[in-house]
This record gives sequence, C-alpha cells and structure tokens, in this order.
Amino acid sequence: QVQLAESGGGSVQAGESLRLSCVSSIYTIYTGRRRCVGWFRQAPGEQREGVAIISTAGDYTYYADSVKGRFTISQDSAKKTLYLQMNSLKPEDTAVYYCAADTLPRTLCSTVSGAYTVWGQGTQVTVSS
Repeated sequence: QVQLAESGGGSVQAGESLRLSCVSSIYTIYTGRRRCVGWFRQAPGEQREGVAIISTAGDYTYYADSVKGRFTISQDSAKKTLYLQMNSLKPEDTAVYYCAADTLPRTLCSTVSGAYTVWGQGTQVTVSS
C-alpha cells in the first residue's frame, strides 16, 4: 500500500524560499514501473490545483503556469523522496500543499487531482507580504 508523508511547510516572507519533502513508498512498491507523483495545493475556498507533476521515470514534468520559473520538482528514488523547491514565494502561493501519487500506469501523467488515488496529509505554506 502506497503511503505518503509531507514535511517542510511553514511561514515565510514574500521572496523567500521553502523546500517541501514527501517520503513515499511508491518508489519501492513500483520499482522499475513508471508512475506519476506530484504536488497539489488548495487555498481556502479554492479548488485543489496541480502545482508540479513528475513521472517516477523522470521523463515527464509539468508545472502550473503560476509557478513556472519559481518552483522545481525533483525526486530521489534511493531516498524514496519527492521534493518541491519553492523560490520567490508570493502571498498567492499560500495554501495547504499535498503530495499525491497515481498508482495506475499512464502514458501521460494527469494534472487532474481526481486521477491521484493516494494523498499525504498536507503541509501548510503561508507567505506574507
């Protein structure tokens, strides 16, 4: 059973950086089998949106337009960890950030939250101006 556990959230000033981490058993359970993992966020009163997605094979990445050039998704399968480096943070980045995994094989990784069946507990990121 795939499990996810995020860490690294916090409160920062605009322009600062944070790195989120997500330890996931998907890297061991699906060793050698391509799956999709990613980061989503949800602000109060808003729908959950895909921020950055990556295939476990490393052959696909996606970034929401709002974070391109500022956020970087990466992974270290040996450490079973997914990362989200967030630079130049803005107040509009304030949200609960979730790590998610899609356990089904897909040609292209989905950017829709409904395709992801396993979720972490979420970590709060607050950016003040």
